[in-house]
Amino acid sequence: MNPTLKKIWNLAAWLLVAAVVVLAILLAGVRVVGITPYAVLSGSMEPVYPVGSMIYVKAAQPQEVEVGDPITFYLDEGLVATHRVIEVNREEQYFRTKGDANNAEDGSPVLYANLIGKPMFCVPQLGNLSHWISQPPGTYIAICCALCLLVLMFLPDVLDAADAADKKAAEKREKSE
Repeated sequence: MNPTLKKIWNLAAWLLVAAVVVLAILLAGVRVVGITPYAVLSGSMEPVYPVGSMIYVKAAQPQEVEVGDPITFYLDEGLVATHRVIEVNREEQYFRTKGDANNAEDGSPVLYANLIGKPMFCVPQLGNLSHWISQPPGTYIAICCALCLLVLMFLPDVLDAADAADKKAAEKREKSE
């Protein structure tokens, strides 16, 4: 393989690998440092957290939450929401919340026990990608892309080895003639 082409090929392959590593860190690796990603499924907090975004939530104690803070909490079994705190009742240990895009406050208070944490940052559209990768056919396509990337990483070396073997075979034929 031409040395210049090989350099360009390797650079492109490594850039793709770096993109995949960054994506893996954003989708799962952040959990190692105590941050949990959640996909934004509704527009109740737009424009701060657009639908399809991924928000990254750090665990927080109820005492750390103030009026005006966005919080992520359990609405009921398994259902998670992120809304802004409009009232903190320390005596009865609950928060009143409201989505930024909603006209009215939420119907029921958020008990301290249901607090998950505070969103730290948001990556637009990453929630859509995460959702797509987590279900077929997106899962199969993502696996195929990862395998293709592995093949692309090693292809120049395989081609160079094949060229070397061809040259060696040609030299052997020339000597025997």
